Amino acid sequence: MRLSRYFLPVLKENPAEAQIVSHRYMLRAGMIKQQAAGIYSWLPLGFKVLRKLENIVHEEQQRAGHIPLLMPTLQSADLWRESGRYDDYGEEMLRITDRHGRDMLYGPTNEEMITDIFRGHVSSYKDLPLTLYHIQWKFRDEIRPRFGVMRGREFFMKDGYNFDLTKEDALHAYNRHLVSYLRTYERMGMQAIPMRADSGPIGGDDTHEFLVLADTGESEVFYDSAVTDIRLGQRDIDYDDKAQCQAIMEEFTALYARTDETHDEALFNEIPEDRRRSARGIEVGQIFYFGTKYSEPMGATVQGPDGKPVPVHMGSHGIGVSRLVGAIIEASHDDKGIIWPEGVTPFHCGIVNLKQGDDAADAACDKIYAALTAVGLDPLYDDRNERAGGKFATMDLIGLPWRITVGPRGLKNGVVELTCRRTGESEELSPEEAVKKVAEIYRPHQEASPHWQPMEKRSFHTWL
Repeated sequence: MRLSRYFLPVLKENPAEAQIVSHRYMLRAGMIKQQAAGIYSWLPLGFKVLRKLENIVHEEQQRAGHIPLLMPTLQSADLWRESGRYDDYGEEMLRITDRHGRDMLYGPTNEEMITDIFRGHVSSYKDLPLTLYHIQWKFRDEIRPRFGVMRGREFFMKDGYNFDLTKEDALHAYNRHLVSYLRTYERMGMQAIPMRADSGPIGGDDTHEFLVLADTGESEVFYDSAVTDIRLGQRDIDYDDKAQCQAIMEEFTALYARTDETHDEALFNEIPEDRRRSARGIEVGQIFYFGTKYSEPMGATVQGPDGKPVPVHMGSHGIGVSRLVGAIIEASHDDKGIIWPEGVTPFHCGIVNLKQGDDAADAACDKIYAALTAVGLDPLYDDRNERAGGKFATMDLIGLPWRITVGPRGLKNGVVELTCRRTGESEELSPEEAVKKVAEIYRPHQEASPHWQPMEKRSFHTWL
């Protein structure tokens, strides 16, 4: 993409209504535009990041054996009356009456609807286990929406639902989701700590929230600092292996880590004093096991091995995809702007032409752009007739991890400048070496996707 042809409405000043870093930078970087309280349009740059996060979630859910579908945003109130939650949910539910006088609602979650789908099509234990999920817009009518996409009224969320014959099977689904979430967040360049939490209106006895540590987090959290040293890494996971999933779950949850709702001061004080930590955290996901809470009242049963009807054991599992955009920025920024992790950056590398209109600089930028594209990368070429300082400020604000700067003086010496956004360090390399280094940096991220196909080996000199 050439910046001269892109829609990137950046702002120079901090908007007065933005109270936290992610909200300020998302508005300034032209990622979102507020349309009403807690409701945003996602402009091209923000939409591109949102889609990258969505794709990672899809890939990791399907890697774990979970099946995607899509449910509507509007739901019948009758389903919620059937479960008993219609009157219990409170004023956060946006209730609607259609022209025929039927009570509807804008879904804040989908336990009732997915249970209705299940009971209408699954009747035998032989069809289990089954996990269905979707990624869809949802609405909760927050009394005081604030902090941009971190606490908006409309939000983009992955919610999945498992159906199992026994509690043992359902708890394996719980563990499977925990492991898949850990891998999802690590691919996004984040550390999200699973913490024992409160189930809230969803219900159930077993639940963990995934929290990213950040000063602006809405939750107070208490944890053993040793939990921050644990990583899933590149382990080979067999999601059908109950023992392996259970072992990983225990590894990541054995140490003390709880939100303020479930904090136990006595247990916390058993941790060595030098490892006790209290901080703020941003919730980016939650998993639940709630047994037969929905299946029993809604008649979601299957015929068991003995021929008798059995209510299925269920769980639900959510990831706040739109909230993740804000959480990543809160955890990864500086006073110049956003610093995207390589796994979720909207563009892999920025190209800055210091002298637009110079034949040698223009030609070199075009060749670098083509070479990066040829190795499966998506560069953003700033080809505007702007001052160099303005171009650098824009690149810093939007936070691309790597920048290649091209100018006539460097080209006379056969070099361009490759700059790391996170460290600010630069090095002079030949155009071929700069492209090769950027390609090598992104190779692990490409290989992490189950859909990535390696390209045939070519010489960088051929492309340049």
